Amino acid sequence: MTSRKNRNLIKDSEFGLDSRYKSKKEYKSEATALMEARLNRMKNLSKDQIIRAKLMQLKLNMEEFIKQPVYDNRNYFSEFLESYVDTIYSKRSVFAKDINITPATLSQVINNHRAPTDELILKLMLHSEKVYKNICDFRKKTWYQVYFHEKLCDTMSSQEEWRPKIEKDVKFSVLIEK
Repeated sequence: MTSRKNRNLIKDSEFGLDSRYKSKKEYKSEATALMEARLNRMKNLSKDQIIRAKLMQLKLNMEEFIKQPVYDNRNYFSEFLESYVDTIYSKRSVFAKDINITPATLSQVINNHRAPTDELILKLMLHSEKVYKNICDFRKKTWYQVYFHEKLCDTMSSQEEWRPKIEKDVKFSVLIEK
């Protein structure tokens, strides 16, 4: 049961759930003021606060990707890796040195010219464990989950390409009856 006050707030759906505004002009004015306040607050954030926020956002994006049944050919692992490295380091070569790989290898993985090796994912797992230690809980298996979820999505989204060829090689010697 809604109160009279709540019914009055909800009755005009054009402005969403909050219908306190009498006109679009008033709504836009309030929205502009809110955006200005947000921008002013963001201007006062320290570099560390910005990095922490970006890393939190990255973590949430990765977890959301793992949960979704995405069937496209987008290269999420590379995008997440690029975002991770560029958030923490001003130069990618420093990150490559920190995890003992060549900058060329890192570049090839980020630009999708090479798949990440198990060793690279393990190093990334250890690196992010330490980076996220004082920020939030970051599950160790996240990088692997992103990589394999992407592989599964790529396989499922490209069935038209591989299925006809593979079906020719698959025979059924024994069929199971109902």
